[in-house]
Amino acid sequence: MEKYDPKKIEQPLYQAWESAGYFAPSGQGEPFSIAIPPPNVTGTLHMGHAFQHSLVDAIIRRKRMQGNNTLWQMGTDHAGISTQIIVAEQLAKKGLKPSDIGREAFIETAFEWKETSGGQISQQLRRMGASLHWETERFTLDEGLSMAVIEVFTRLFDEGLIYRGKRLVNWDPKLATSISDLEVISEEEQGSLWHIRYPLADDSAETLVVATTRPETMLGDAAVAVHPDDDRYQHLIGRSLMLPLSNRVIPIIADAYVDPEFGTGCVKITPAHDFNDYEVGQRHDLPLISIMNPDGTIADNAPSPYVGLDRFEARKKIVHDLNQADLIASINDHRLMVPRGEKTGVVIEPLLSDQWFVRVEALAKPAIEAVEDGSIKFIPKQAENIYFAWMRELKDWCISRQQWWGHRIPAWYDPEGNIYVGRSLEEVRTQFSIPEAVALRQDDDVLDTWFSSALWTFSTLGWPEKTKALETFHTTNLMVTGHDIISFWVSRMIMMTLKFMDEVPFKEVYIHGLVTDAEGQKMSKSKGNGLDPMDIIDGISADALIAKRTQNLLQERQRAKIEKATRKEFPNGIEPFGTDALRFTFCAIATSARSMRFDLKRVEGYRNFCNKLWNAANFVAMSTNQPIHHEAPIASVADHWIRLQFGHTTHIVNQAMDNYRFDLAAKAIYEFVWDEFCDWYLELSKPVLTADATNTAMKAGTQACLVEILEGILRLAHPFIPFITETLWLALPQSERQGPSLMLAAYPEHGPVDLDAATEVADIRWIKNIVGALRNIRGEQDIPPNKAIPILFTQGAKSDRERQSKFADLITALVKTSDMSWLEDETNAPPSAIQLVGTLKILVPLAGLIDTQAEIERLDKAINKIQQDIIRVEQKLANEAFVNNAPADIVEKEKAKIQSYQSAKIDLENQKARIAAI
Repeated sequence: MEKYDPKKIEQPLYQAWESAGYFAPSGQGEPFSIAIPPPNVTGTLHMGHAFQHSLVDAIIRRKRMQGNNTLWQMGTDHAGISTQIIVAEQLAKKGLKPSDIGREAFIETAFEWKETSGGQISQQLRRMGASLHWETERFTLDEGLSMAVIEVFTRLFDEGLIYRGKRLVNWDPKLATSISDLEVISEEEQGSLWHIRYPLADDSAETLVVATTRPETMLGDAAVAVHPDDDRYQHLIGRSLMLPLSNRVIPIIADAYVDPEFGTGCVKITPAHDFNDYEVGQRHDLPLISIMNPDGTIADNAPSPYVGLDRFEARKKIVHDLNQADLIASINDHRLMVPRGEKTGVVIEPLLSDQWFVRVEALAKPAIEAVEDGSIKFIPKQAENIYFAWMRELKDWCISRQQWWGHRIPAWYDPEGNIYVGRSLEEVRTQFSIPEAVALRQDDDVLDTWFSSALWTFSTLGWPEKTKALETFHTTNLMVTGHDIISFWVSRMIMMTLKFMDEVPFKEVYIHGLVTDAEGQKMSKSKGNGLDPMDIIDGISADALIAKRTQNLLQERQRAKIEKATRKEFPNGIEPFGTDALRFTFCAIATSARSMRFDLKRVEGYRNFCNKLWNAANFVAMSTNQPIHHEAPIASVADHWIRLQFGHTTHIVNQAMDNYRFDLAAKAIYEFVWDEFCDWYLELSKPVLTADATNTAMKAGTQACLVEILEGILRLAHPFIPFITETLWLALPQSERQGPSLMLAAYPEHGPVDLDAATEVADIRWIKNIVGALRNIRGEQDIPPNKAIPILFTQGAKSDRERQSKFADLITALVKTSDMSWLEDETNAPPSAIQLVGTLKILVPLAGLIDTQAEIERLDKAINKIQQDIIRVEQKLANEAFVNNAPADIVEKEKAKIQSYQSAKIDLENQKARIAAI
């Protein structure tokens, strides 16, 4: 075969798999299903996606090979806000706004964009080798899923579990819509803490100093709160203040929410513009005074000087006016968490708004119980804590968004403002007996994207219809996801599925950690430390990588910093590693930790692993291309040993995969292939294969074993590195393959193997130790590998003599010996290099093997260096100041160094004496 080149093999193979329909459920065996967390139709595959889908594909491929009726359900999310923004930007390039073309035309344009440009992530999933069932791919806005969404909304409304109300929500002033908590990114920023004097209503000479980071919201203050146990303010509780600039009287209240250590211990309460204040307001029956418009400007009910101003312009003017009135006590620099919209970057405003909500209490109770009673198992178990913490403090869920792209809320209003909910306008008119003459207007809002995603496991299988797929594959077996969406998605799927399917959506939830950079830092655009999986697969130049990392960054200083760091880390860019090396890296780092460092050096190492496997397969092919047929082939000790080792590895890999320890599975495969199969078994097989023609039975046995173990390795490793394993498997003789594709071959199974009890394992372990010792002598004495060495054995046990006699030919072939013999009287031994293996002493006489003068000079230099180290440490220990002031353990370590140096010096001197005697 040609040399290993991932680019040549990967995509043609994937296309062949997909065309042949190998990703489809077989229709036989126990069902096993996973629904993909639907990627956004606007998205591209980032490192987190690639990591997650590599793990899931390993699970799916293994289950398929184990004979399960396997479904990995594909689908994409309509990505409400992201798509809305993209389409609006496309229109802006034509000089148009969404309002210029109207809702229907905008939605039509969005669908056109989705069809032409929205499939990038699907192609990237194919590049990753994801064996998804593409034929049943779903989209959250397709007809079937839209029907499911409307059905769920209607039923929940009819049961009183969906309602419309005025509540505080996350509001993005740029998008003019509410957004979910997950779409809010809070990061620490530099700000200010303003200390403002609030005069008492009945004595303007006395003031209460209130600390705030958002002075513009004081226009909506409804109270000032202090802690009920704060002695400083006990005498003021129940009195009133005159709100500066607004001249409204507000009460001083006591609430345990207040932190007495923050600022002055007095906190302004603005229930309509702060989530915590809203809760305080509910407890104290405070009015909700909303002083901000949806676009972030100050509303008409505020004092006239501020009406119409942008909120940050209003802040400046308010601070100025307070200063003029001598009501600013102080202004301090202050670090604070600032919430910004993920999509727009603008500061998010808690805003009082009319929205649609799901009443979650009745839905949450059975969802909590499903995890408590083990119906759903979180892996690792401690991830349950995130779930329970969220579910037990759950607030009603805001499900409406003020945009056009998405599932339009199936609610209609008559001229009097009465609300009617139904599956269609026709159903509403029929159900509520509303004549055609009465105009009905549908609600303009759409549903939160997470609402349709909450129905994912059952809606994608055809619900509300009772389909065969739904009957076969639901409940799904597993959900694989990260910590960050346990609250926003996993919890909602559990609630909705229990409600409408009366069963859990999945039996297990495997929660994986976060992929960070090599330094443990979160990958982000602002840090410029992100990597694109496609660049790792295909390679990228340094200039192109820098351009990608600095794209859309406006600050020149930040761009220069990222460019400098990137050129230092990747001076020559990133070389192409292929998909298999990347997938194997992801599996190898998939520990149970909360975060996993991703280092390209590991990808390089696993690319080398793939290359090693490729070369090993070439060796097997060349060694078996002229097969020897024998009626009674004999297995060598190495053949027996490698079969035992493969069975042991198979057991470890299956056990690890059953427990979602991808790292342990990858480690077991790597160590077996590299250490046992390539480094030892292939070498041990060479003497058998190159022996004289009379030993055909053992040659036949070894040829058969080579092919057998290679074929087993390819099946065992296929879920992790599918492309290279399929390519090598297809190159095997037809007689050694099961079926048309490795994807459909049986996955290796094996019970526990007691390696310590196997004679063959002990024999090979002895050979390894002997060979290792002799190789150490070659290395230490700098004996060229092509020079044959004599070996003397002395001491040892009876078993050592038996094994030396039995395996002499193997040792000779592996280490190139000139002769081997036993030395009965060690006093007659010539000057030799010595190694111990247990009680067995191995001597290699050095006469004629080394340049004695050069070796003595080398040893003299080494001895002199150690002597200088001894002197340095002795001087340190002779220093009373050091001994008296240094920690006791440091002093002891220095003393131990002297002992170590002296021992090493003696060894070198003995070695020099032996060489000098040659």
